[in-house]
Amino acid sequence: MKHLSFAVMCMSAIAASAQTFTIDVSNPLDIPQTDVPVVVNLHEVLHEQATQVTSVRVTNSATNAEIASQLDDLDGDLCYDELALAVDVAAQGSVRLECSVSVDAPQREYTPRVNAFMKVWDRKYRYPRINAIEYTGGNEPLATYDAIYGHGAQWESELVGFRIYIDHRQSIDLYGKPTPQLVLDQTNFYSTREDLAAGRGEDILFVGASVGAGSFRGYLNGEPTYVDSVLARGQRVLASGPVRTIVEVTDRGWLYDGKAIEMRQLYTMYAGHRDVQVDVQLRNHDAADLFCTGSQKLEMDNHGFITADGLCGSWGRNVPDKAQADLIEGVGIGVYVPAPYLYSIKEDSLNYLTIVQPKLNAVRYHLAVCAGMERAGFQSAEAWFDWLRGWQWVLQHPCAVSAALKP
Repeated sequence: MKHLSFAVMCMSAIAASAQTFTIDVSNPLDIPQTDVPVVVNLHEVLHEQATQVTSVRVTNSATNAEIASQLDDLDGDLCYDELALAVDVAAQGSVRLECSVSVDAPQREYTPRVNAFMKVWDRKYRYPRINAIEYTGGNEPLATYDAIYGHGAQWESELVGFRIYIDHRQSIDLYGKPTPQLVLDQTNFYSTREDLAAGRGEDILFVGASVGAGSFRGYLNGEPTYVDSVLARGQRVLASGPVRTIVEVTDRGWLYDGKAIEMRQLYTMYAGHRDVQVDVQLRNHDAADLFCTGSQKLEMDNHGFITADGLCGSWGRNVPDKAQADLIEGVGIGVYVPAPYLYSIKEDSLNYLTIVQPKLNAVRYHLAVCAGMERAGFQSAEAWFDWLRGWQWVLQHPCAVSAALKP
């Protein structure tokens, strides 16, 4: 009984001392921003008490309206590490959020606005979901590619969908939607004519040998290279909603220019967004090593650009499935590499390339896409490129986020 009483006292003390913290979000721009990503490191705010958190209720201080959020365990230690949410902020305005912590309630449930998953092929056509998979490097690439239903991890917001191939290419492919909705769990990138007729959208990009939409590549002898020779390659879904998805891609022992590099990529997307943040972590590389990403040129009616400050974009049409040549899809792609990681730019026959160099063993960049089939979407290359320039400006001037325990 003494041990039980002591445990109850400890839990009560935690609940009392970590009951509430606040988050302040400030918009420096003279335009309103919707679905601003907000991430709070629970360990930095709650310190040792963070390991006890099981649920957080977030409300807008001004309206008392509840804000959808999620708790994510990013390192697999069975304790939540981050609180993530998306919030609207007025032009040059600010929002204060009240966060009520629980140490015994389950995570709060909200209507999903994003989704991420992996599935395996199954001869009985059940395609069970999995959280992670890792292949040894000796496997033939097509075998790893075909063993996953959809050929790799898939994720989506209501606006657009993505997948990343689980083979040596690690290409990012795109899924378009006529109207905002979550559909990938139904179609898995394999849309039928019935799916198209029902407005569920389809795969909209033929990547081929290009960098696709912001795929990460090596860069040797002036050319992009695949992640060909590895000891092991894997994918994992770290977060699947309701407001944020995170997909991890790992390559262990990537033989790159005579070195065995360790690489981890994180692809993060938020509700209401058509863009993805890409974080690449590298180890055992040389400081002078270069890599690349960028935007591919479309097969038909391609328009594109690349600027010295790391923004590139393309717009055009292509045939995603060569077996269905009548299905021609319009696509817009954009990639932005912030200055600390940008080494140079280059245009070749297939791509608008941004050459990147790691800083402190890391690279960060952003990619954004649109589909011509979007009923309320972009109608021209000029409109898409204008949006990309505005998107770059917002990324360069992010909202300020701070969190603190209430006294």
